[in-house]
Amino acid sequence: MSERNTVLRSVHDLGLAAWFGGSLMGAVGLNGAARSEGRTADETSRIASAGWAKWTPVNAVAIGAHLIGGTGLLAANAARVQTQQGVAASTLVKTALTGAALAATAYSRVLGKKLELATSEDPSDLQKAVDHPVDLDRARSHLTLMQWTIPALTGAVVVLNALHGEQQRPLQQKIGMLQRAASYAPVPVPHLGHHC
Repeated sequence: MSERNTVLRSVHDLGLAAWFGGSLMGAVGLNGAARSEGRTADETSRIASAGWAKWTPVNAVAIGAHLIGGTGLLAANAARVQTQQGVAASTLVKTALTGAALAATAYSRVLGKKLELATSEDPSDLQKAVDHPVDLDRARSHLTLMQWTIPALTGAVVVLNALHGEQQRPLQQKIGMLQRAASYAPVPVPHLGHHC
């Protein structure tokens, strides 16, 4: 009943694992190390920004891999999404969470870049920061919130991914398809007339 999609699943799962793990490590390890080593708020931001900037290209590849794998798996499992009870709902929630994680990641990068420019010791970066002023305390606060939001959202996607794996078990597929078929069956209407 189910076909193997090992390559797509691997690309999807490895991308998600790197996205989740990298964001969690950054929020805990990188930001924690920057706070320990930075003597001022600007120095702490510079250290953290340098680390996050190194991670950004790898994170972009991880996210791209996850999205490519996810799109491929959705195409490969389109029939299950349509016919198995519960799969469409979990797929919709997973898609919404992935979209929210993408938005949080993009917003984090924008905030991180603004802080990077505003706290840089490079005169050309400082000029760019002057051209695009930012409230540093507010940006730091929002960035911290986003950097914890990303692992929370991607962690939720990992949980839904596990649910999808369970839904793909042959017995679960049969039960889900029977439930979906039963939901389309006409409901018998009781006879309201008098019996003779």
